[in-house]
Amino acid sequence: MATRFVTATDPIDIALAHNRWANRETAHASTSLTEAQFHQRFDMGLGTLHDTLVHIADAMKGWTDLLAHRPYGPRPKSIKFDPPAIVSLLETAANELEANARIVPLDEVLTHERGGKVHSFTRGAILIHITTHGMHHRAQCLNMLRHIYAEAGLETPLPRSSVMEWTQLETPA
Repeated sequence: MATRFVTATDPIDIALAHNRWANRETAHASTSLTEAQFHQRFDMGLGTLHDTLVHIADAMKGWTDLLAHRPYGPRPKSIKFDPPAIVSLLETAANELEANARIVPLDEVLTHERGGKVHSFTRGAILIHITTHGMHHRAQCLNMLRHIYAEAGLETPLPRSSVMEWTQLETPA
């Protein structure tokens, strides 16, 4: 079985492409769950698979608004999505992020006000933050899925999510 190697060499390109793929893998794993499993409470992440996946998309959208030099748009936090809608939400967020990632050089400094305090970040730091933030929360989702599968007596494999798994896929993501 032949594997492919990622030909991208730019760390930002790799981080963005991997982030899209890993979010999709994690969200797709949720499409086979019952509604109760998808909303099951855990003492990790944002408490449920639903809320954690929505948070990943919401954070991507918020930071993309900053990268695009536009005011923060509406947040989907109080909306209840089904798993296929979250797959779409994450895909839309990835499209917008990638479209706005490099509209100006990565060393541009952007400011962001939160809680009455102004913070400054380079575009490059924002892009790395978005992708590592997603990785952090996807790990929580994998742990939630592990618990759900075990409670249901399922031996379903967890979704792939690592950069190394992504680089060894047989077909491009």
